[in-house]
Amino acid sequence: MMIFKLATGDEVHKYKKSIVVVLKDERKVLSTGPLNGGYKENLKYVFNNDGNPGAGIACKMKAPTYEEHMGVIAQELGLDSQYTTGISTAASMENVSIKTENFEDLIVTAIVTGGIEVNGGRVGDPAYYHEKNNKSEMIKLGTINIILVINKELTEGALTRAMVTCTEAKTAAIQELMAGSNYSRGLATGSGTDGTIIICNSNLENKLTNAGKHFKLGELIGKSVKNAVKEALYKQTGLSGESQHSFLQRMKRFNINEEVIWEKYEKISLHKKIENPLLKHGFIHNIHTIERENDLVTLTSVYAHLIDQLDWELLSENEVVKECRFILERICGLYNIDNPLIGHGDIKINDNDCKETIILNLIDKFVLIIAIICGEDNKNIFI
Repeated sequence: MMIFKLATGDEVHKYKKSIVVVLKDERKVLSTGPLNGGYKENLKYVFNNDGNPGAGIACKMKAPTYEEHMGVIAQELGLDSQYTTGISTAASMENVSIKTENFEDLIVTAIVTGGIEVNGGRVGDPAYYHEKNNKSEMIKLGTINIILVINKELTEGALTRAMVTCTEAKTAAIQELMAGSNYSRGLATGSGTDGTIIICNSNLENKLTNAGKHFKLGELIGKSVKNAVKEALYKQTGLSGESQHSFLQRMKRFNINEEVIWEKYEKISLHKKIENPLLKHGFIHNIHTIERENDLVTLTSVYAHLIDQLDWELLSENEVVKECRFILERICGLYNIDNPLIGHGDIKINDNDCKETIILNLIDKFVLIIAIICGEDNKNIFI
């Protein structure tokens, strides 16, 4: 069925787990898709396909190569694959977000599906695939796909610049949500399988020559894409400011989770020979009792960003360790526990310690403090 009519007059349809844009006239198209990707002026159709066969079922290629696979998808959608480009995802088309921004007669529409809960990564993270002999991996869960439609004609250079601005906007949306990479402790900048298709008018009297941030076109691209990416991620995975207001979410990219904190508590219990340690279900309950408390989330956010700045070499080891000590002391004060870092447990920097060792130590001390707090049988805290 048709779900949207674009300012270009083109129609957006949703059927067979796909979003299909039917181009009514000649358009300039720039696509990252494997089928008819790159710059084209002869395309008639653009699609975004949900290739997820269902929960627990692996995605399977319908042809030997990804390009041929996408050609098969196009044919299944009733499209002429010779004049079609497409991108694929495991995000549901039911969760599509369509956002339009305009200034005078300039209109930009972003059509976005997205999810980064599994495949979200930071550019430069360790990679696990190498393309060889024309063979590609199938789409993973978690892909941000963007179809961006501009009602004006752009020069080829401006169309390419629009792709850059669009990508910046996507990354800005993700970073404003503080979404972490699944492959490193960095903040995510996208997923490893994101796709983008940009469509603009053709054969108009005037052409726009710049889609950068200093031009209104760049502004509209930024606003529409940021808003659509955020809404699509919320619809698909629930990712939002509210869901990120959690010390577990803020520290997830540092490999801190319920299990890691519980294991630390078990070690503490054995070391201190605690007679009646909490059982796991009670301990996990305590974690979630404090998980979203305002002061803890605020202090945790600052702690995480200090580690980031040490990682990025914007602050020195001594500066970061000093401030992290203060934060951990404040967290102890919030829950009226003795600071275990006083004395032998302090965060120490040895002359031969590398940055990685110091960061791992900072992460471990945070886990230690949370484990001690959640191991307290304090009815005033855990109700």
